[in-house]
Amino acid sequence: MTDSRIPTARLGADGPEVGVQGLGCMGMSFAYGPADAGESRATLERALELGVTLYDTADAYGAGENEKFLSPFFKAHRDEVVIATKFALTVPPDDPTRRIIRNDRPYIRQAVEASLKRLDVDVIDLYYMHRRDVNVPIEETVGTMAELVREGKVKHLGLSEVTGAELRAAQDVHPIAAVQSEWSLFSRDIEAGVVPAARELGVTLVPYSPLGRGFLTGSFANADKDLTADDFRRQQPRFTGENAAANVALLEPVRTVAEAHGVSLGQVALAWVQQQARVHGLTVVPIPGTRKASRVEENVAAVRIELTEAELALLEPIAEKVAGDRYADMTFASAGRE
Repeated sequence: MTDSRIPTARLGADGPEVGVQGLGCMGMSFAYGPADAGESRATLERALELGVTLYDTADAYGAGENEKFLSPFFKAHRDEVVIATKFALTVPPDDPTRRIIRNDRPYIRQAVEASLKRLDVDVIDLYYMHRRDVNVPIEETVGTMAELVREGKVKHLGLSEVTGAELRAAQDVHPIAAVQSEWSLFSRDIEAGVVPAARELGVTLVPYSPLGRGFLTGSFANADKDLTADDFRRQQPRFTGENAAANVALLEPVRTVAEAHGVSLGQVALAWVQQQARVHGLTVVPIPGTRKASRVEENVAAVRIELTEAELALLEPIAEKVAGDRYADMTFASAGRE
């Protein structure tokens, strides 16, 4: 593939310019089994060479270890990268299936200071509310986040897994640069409320898991055989039992399109997400995650793949046939509240 840098897009109305594809860094420290630190560092460097400038992490990834791991890379390239991290979600080490969510002011203030320290930076470029605590008014949470902007600790604000109504309420308090949610050929629930709200408000959509957590690459078939014991996908309904077998069969249209273009299944899936910017009339910057430089090269190449209207139509029915929810507990996702 060519080494030419990918095009750029702006996050929100007044946010930074970033490559039209970012990099999800969670798997370098958390959730997908053992990672090779040297290989992950090479992946970060290669991504930057190709024009990937938005790097996504969170304090919940490895209980802060992901932020610490990324810190030297960020320090070496501080003026070239846009650092996105998150607060609100805690995964107890003694029970990785549990999720504790907090959006209250004292917690946010504690969380931002801890992230700044782990990242070893003076300011966070994009600070997300990772998950929504429905017991705290969204206006109160975003109000506290806005204080961090005024104090110079954070440059821009983002939200993750919010509904369209919650996004609008947040925007009334402070400009939101980006809203992050799962969006892929397998997961399209956000098109009902979140996507229209983001388009209306000029908020950039940042899809995470655009490859269906690897399922859309065609490399997965059975959780018991293909995933390590500590891989969190074993907890997700789409990856287990009869659901997994049914979902594998849904990849045939993706394979047909991939063969027509001479590309991989994953590249078709990413091209579809990238093309939703034109389909829905808003800015879209997906953040596929990987720990391998070769995968970064493959992923960014998808930016230049144009799917035809006939191919988009062929892929259209996939999502409604997917077996199993995105999460075992959908109350933590926007679709559980829409």
